[in-house]
Amino acid sequence: MKLASTIKTSSSAFHENQRFHQQQETQLNELLARIREGGGEAAQQAQKARGKLTARQRLAALIDEGSEFLELSALAGYQLYADELPAGGIITGIASINGRPCVVVANDQTVKGGTYYPITVTKHLRAQAIARQNQLPCLYLVDSGGAFLPMQDEVFPDKDDFGRIFYNQAQMSAAGIAQLSSVHGFCTAGGAYIPAMSDQSIIVKNTGSIFLAGPPLVKAATGEDVSVQDLGGAEVHTAISGVADHLAQNDEHALALLREIVAHLRPSAKPSPFKLQTPRPPHYDPSELYGVMPKDLQKFVDMREILARLLDESEFFEFKKNYGTTLICGFAHLGGIPVGVLANNGVLFSESALKGCHFIQLCCQENIPLLFIQNITGFMVGKKYEHGGIAKDGAKLVHAVANAQVPKITLVVGGSYGAGNYGMCGRAYDPNFLFMWPSATIAVMGAQQAAQVLVTVKRDQLAKSGKTLSPEAEQAISAPILEKYRRESHAYYSSARLWDDGVITLGNTRQVLHMAFASTLHHDWQKTRFGVFRM
Repeated sequence: MKLASTIKTSSSAFHENQRFHQQQETQLNELLARIREGGGEAAQQAQKARGKLTARQRLAALIDEGSEFLELSALAGYQLYADELPAGGIITGIASINGRPCVVVANDQTVKGGTYYPITVTKHLRAQAIARQNQLPCLYLVDSGGAFLPMQDEVFPDKDDFGRIFYNQAQMSAAGIAQLSSVHGFCTAGGAYIPAMSDQSIIVKNTGSIFLAGPPLVKAATGEDVSVQDLGGAEVHTAISGVADHLAQNDEHALALLREIVAHLRPSAKPSPFKLQTPRPPHYDPSELYGVMPKDLQKFVDMREILARLLDESEFFEFKKNYGTTLICGFAHLGGIPVGVLANNGVLFSESALKGCHFIQLCCQENIPLLFIQNITGFMVGKKYEHGGIAKDGAKLVHAVANAQVPKITLVVGGSYGAGNYGMCGRAYDPNFLFMWPSATIAVMGAQQAAQVLVTVKRDQLAKSGKTLSPEAEQAISAPILEKYRRESHAYYSSARLWDDGVITLGNTRQVLHMAFASTLHHDWQKTRFGVFRM
């Protein structure tokens, strides 16, 4: 059934929303443009002087001509440290290489010498998790000085620190997920294990080097004087040590060799279990999303208006339309890929949760990927609803989301608060991808609610001793909380810490979702087993 829009695109409200979201997009694009400059013009020119391409130039040469690179977590590290760390010092994403989707991890040597800050490690590990979950070859373009030594206590010793990178490589290789590396510059200390633990590795003559300890450390430890290339250069590792398998004359040659290796990988052993359709554009123009989405997130928007501008032909077969109406569920296609949609149309009641749980079971039974679209304040609260069992009914939805063994992609278009974030497949529920719109927010609760809770707690404490809270005191409590929550719930704050896989523009949403779903088609399809649902 084709969705019918009731939005008046000529209305003043539509144009006001449009101006707001386009301004948000402009700000995001300007920030992303600065991030793509990496360490700046001088650092890029230094790369060029050494006969090297920059990380982004390598990516452009690696991917299929005419294809797009789905960059992930571009805002990683934004305003996180005293130093600027564009893109977290590492570029990650999904690329088509000889027609095959691959995860690519590229060190940006122009940013702090390609060294690993804590967020760099987190971003690298997230890229590996995506490769593993979606059964995609993982390619490493190495040009790194290893761990950022002043922060060694935050990047070295723990379970999910630097060493986990190599553990993941071993695990993925054992699972038949190709691990391929191309060494374009320094590959030092623990970082030397990236090519050493790859299934196949390439090293570039004169610029690439691999060693557990560089010349200064060798001199300090043994007294031996040795040059970089004599210690661990390309000819050493391809002709003597055998650490690398292929000798490249320059960056371009290395990338051509990498493409050739991908071309000879065996086909995926796990094709998608459903039939794809020919992609069809929505009946309604996706650019209308700018005017459809309110600039004030407290204003209601019918999610069917969003869906009408994302789904193929704007067609949507709705499930239980008249029951649990604050959660929209239904079947559709996006870019020709079948999807089961769960989208918020208000707070979640027991009926909404039960409906969502039922729908997820259906999609798991039929191996249909799930698309969650979040604009949620949470589950309904109050005596009536607690007595009605909202906790156990909400738990059923959370249980179903946690155990669903189909690809899951989450898009946050508005608010994402409290347990509503959980029930709608927030980060803790392992979606294959999670994206946010620039104006979206995420927090344990809204700023106003948090401030009011703390004011109420203080007022109740004073009341026990017969005192009252003055308006001025209330303001002194609420003002910093409001500011703190507004800052920490911002999409950029989330993306800087990798709580999502990227902030995306409204106009590019359909394309991003399609590319993300397309990368899940070789997902490890397993039968879903649900545990005990509390009745």
